[in-house]
Amino acid sequence: MIDNVKGLYAAFKAKDARFDGRFFVGISSTGIYCRPVCRAKQPKAENCTFYQTAAEAEQAGYR
Repeated sequence: MIDNVKGLYAAFKAKDARFDGRFFVGISSTGIYCRPVCRAKQPKAENCTFYQTAAEAEQAGYR
């Protein structure tokens, strides 16, 4: 899990392709994880947990 939540949430919100693959976001309200370029509805910051790899997100229980 990554702790720089404020900066990563801003990057996730921007949907900037430069961040694709650099981190993954676990969304607690849906149980899924997304890449930073995900075009789905933006979740609230308190529902996001940030991971360095997709494997870490999956180990945390996200699909």
